[in-house]
This record gives sequence, C-alpha cells and structure tokens, in this order.
Amino acid sequence: MMQSNTLLSIVIPVYNEGENIKPLALAIKKVVKHDLKILIVYDFDEDNTIPAVNEIKNTVPEIKLVKNKYGRGALNAIKTGLEYANTKYALVTMADMSDDPETINKMLDIAEKNNSAIVCGSRYMKGGAQIGGPFIKGLMSKTACLIMHYFAGVPTNDATNSFKLYRKEFLNTVKIESNGGFELGLELVVKAYSMGLNISEVPTTWHDRTNGQSRFKIIAWLPSYFKWFLKSFSVGFKRIFK
Repeated sequence: MMQSNTLLSIVIPVYNEGENIKPLALAIKKVVKHDLKILIVYDFDEDNTIPAVNEIKNTVPEIKLVKNKYGRGALNAIKTGLEYANTKYALVTMADMSDDPETINKMLDIAEKNNSAIVCGSRYMKGGAQIGGPFIKGLMSKTACLIMHYFAGVPTNDATNSFKLYRKEFLNTVKIESNGGFELGLELVVKAYSMGLNISEVPTTWHDRTNGQSRFKIIAWLPSYFKWFLKSFSVGFKRIFK
C-alpha cells in the first residue's frame, strides 16, 4: 500500500462501542491539529459501532470502517489497523475514551522532533496519571513498567500502555508475534529497544471507562506480558555488556 500524504492514522479497535464512538470521534476531530484518518476496526457485521459510525460520517469524514481480517479480538483488530494504515504515523487508542485525545498533538510533535520510532502515552512519568480501574491491575502494570525502566533500561516509564504512536517505517520492519491481547504495545517497545531506535514518551492521563464493558483479561494475558517483560532484561543486559 502506497503511503498517503496524510500524517496520521488513528487505529481504534471496537467491540459494541456504539455509545462511545461518536463522542470520541468528535473529540479527536476537534483537538487534533494535523491531517488524519480515523480507522474503526470491527470484528463482526452486527457490531453496534457500525451504525453509530455511519451516522457521523458527514460530520467526521476522516472516519473509516475497517473489518478485522485476522479473526476476532483486540490484538487482531490492532494488527489489522496498523497494517491498513498508510500514513507516516499510526496511533492506537481505545474506543472507551480512557485515553486523552489532547495528548495526540504532543505525541506527534515529539515524534517529529526526536525522529522517534515509538512515542508512548505515559501514565507513570511526571505529569501523567491513572484514574480509576481495578487496583491490582494498576499496581501490577505500574510496578512492571517501572522495573523495566529502572532495571532493564527501557526508555519509557509506561511500556505496557496501549496508547502509543508508531512510525509506520518502523512497523514495516517488524513481525508481530503477540497472540494474546494488548501486550502487542509492550512487544513493539521491546523490539524497538533491541534495535536501538528512539523511544519517546509524553505524560497522559488515563480514565477508566464509564460506558460498555472492558475486554482486558489480565489473568489470561499475563504469561504473554511476562514473556516480553523478561525479554526487556535480556535486551538491556546485552546493551550493557556488549
């Protein structure tokens, strides 16, 4: 697929997010200052997100429906969206409005300034915050991220957050191995780290969803996260002792 002149594709995996997608799309259109495409990646034709998207196409012409081609699930939807994106950058955000659209401009600015392969929306750096959500999940995520940062040398305080901006040129060089869920973002950070590419971060505030049901399955996905957690230490030690 040839690269578009548009700067950014925003990839949003959905599963019955009909009540969230309109306010999210309108918020993105209002605050993002750059040319963009909004890719809504859905699993099945009965998803109630589809009619909601069709209702706002005239108001938000940047929005496009993309069917998940790898089989149901958040991971496959994100893979489809990242692959479909033909812009300089692709950004992953959730449909539940947990991520702050205001952060997107800052992510683009620092990507351009630092020639970043990845820019992480960071809940755990100075200026970032996480509001709501299960306590144990948040504690595990923060602990793992800070251990990776301070002991493995990963250059972000929040490697596990899905809210990330990727340079498409980088995505074209890696094969995604993840087969669980949202650990894909962690995998890509570890791979960029192993390649010696620039990884940047900007503070963001994450809010727990107020509508719909989360698809995050912490117990089922934990082994997949742990694999890349360990891999980050392998990469870090090699960089120290090479």
